[in-house]
Order: sequence, then structure tokens, then C-alpha cells
Amino acid sequence: MTWVASTYLGLADLLAAAPAATWDAPSLCEKWLVRHVVAHVTMPARLTPEQFGAEMAAARGDFAVLSDTVAARDASLPLDDLLGQLRSPVLHEWQPPVGGAPGALNHAVIHSLDVTVALDRPPVAPPEAVVAVLDQLADGTLFGVDVTGVRIEAADSGPLVALLSGRTLPDGRKLPPRA
Repeated sequence: MTWVASTYLGLADLLAAAPAATWDAPSLCEKWLVRHVVAHVTMPARLTPEQFGAEMAAARGDFAVLSDTVAARDASLPLDDLLGQLRSPVLHEWQPPVGGAPGALNHAVIHSLDVTVALDRPPVAPPEAVVAVLDQLADGTLFGVDVTGVRIEAADSGPLVALLSGRTLPDGRKLPPRA
């Protein structure tokens, strides 16, 4: 959880120092700007379990619908509020109901890379955290990516994590669909 906290704090510091227009730059998350990614990852700092349950019920149990709805709505919150939520101890301690601490780390690292890779900035997650997530992606325990018999090599693990997470890089590179 220390890596989770430092990842979110690093993202907050990066965005606080960036021009305001950065918040409206595209992220690696399809159809989401940087502000949408931040609104998404900071949901645990804003929503009580009861509020989350109500949002999930409104989305008829579809987490993708819930995520898009909340991200679209809460992306318009004041930037200082979103930065404060990135710095919130509540967020730093949150663990998803399915996935626990490893799930929280995956969420923090992958979504931070959705921002930093898109902005061509270095990762804000500790290198050990990026490698831990990369290890899970490479063994197929996340996103069901089958890399059996594939040699994975990269000079920079951030874009590799993004690719293995199903993202398209700013230069258009992406992994082919699974057969």
C-alpha cells in the first residue's frame, strides 16, 4: 500500500505542477481525458460504500457503465478537489473488494501510466511497483493476456505495462487482439 500512496502522490505532484490544459489532454484510456482518469481513480475518496452501491445499482451492475458515468460527471469537479482526493489517505488505503492490495496497486500503477505515458512523462509509480504489476501482466493474471511463448523485452517498462493492459500507445502501437 506504500507503493499505492506514493503513486497517487506522484501523480498529484505531476498534475499540480503541469499547466491546466494538461487535464484536458487525452489519456491512454479510450475516450477519457486526464481529468476522467483522475475522477475514476479517486472514486474511493469521494464515494462511501453506500454511494458506490447506489451508483452500481443505477448502472445495473455494470462496472464499465458506472466508471464512465462517474468519470464523466466528476471530471468537472474543481482541479484542487481532484488533487486533494489523489492525496487522500482514504484513497491510499482503499482496496477493491475483489483483488485486495494487489488490485489497488494494479489500479494505481496502470491508471497513472494511462496519464504519464500519454503525456510523455516518466512514471510516477516506484519502479518496483511497475515491475510488480508487469510481472502479473506477463504471467497472464491480469487482463487474461496470453503471452505464452512470447519474449517480452523493453527498455521502458511503463509503455510495456500499458500495452499488456490493452492500451494503445500514443504512436498507435497496440497488441493484436487475442485469438
